[in-house]
Amino acid sequence: MSNIQNEKSGKYLNVFTDFGFKKLFGQEAGKQCLMDFLNAVLHRDDDPIADLSFRSTEHLGRSELDRRAVFDLYCVTSKEERIIIELQKGKQRSVV
Repeated sequence: MSNIQNEKSGKYLNVFTDFGFKKLFGQEAGKQCLMDFLNAVLHRDDDPIADLSFRSTEHLGRSELDRRAVFDLYCVTSKEERIIIELQKGKQRSVV
């Protein structure tokens, strides 16, 4: 789902924009949502991510094409395994 509805105003948040991506994934309030997302994508049913902390390494480029949001996520699983995940939102050119 690319949009999240604000029930009070009826507005949507587009998570494919820089603002929306940071609003959903880059704040403490979205922590549980992010852990649920990562556990589902990474199929961590038997050892789910139980906690994580954020480190933003945002790069503000000169133009909109140069901007990107990168989050290093320091995760701890239910079995105390430590995992570092890099989550990015940015344009990337394919090199063939």
